[in-house]
Amino acid sequence: MPIVHIELIEGRSQEAIKKMVQDVTNAVAQNTGAPAAHVHVVVNEMAKERYAVGGVLKSDEN
Repeated sequence: MPIVHIELIEGRSQEAIKKMVQDVTNAVAQNTGAPAAHVHVVVNEMAKERYAVGGVLKSDEN
């Protein structure tokens, strides 16, 4: 049972997330031989105010 964790900054549409999950599931199933029904995908969305790169919050970027 493959488990995939994906961390994203918030802001994508539900449709975009749904498509990504389908694509990831298909890729994992194809490359591991696991049935797609056994592939678990966990998507965590982070608020821009809670994620920083190089000491700068994403919410503070222009």
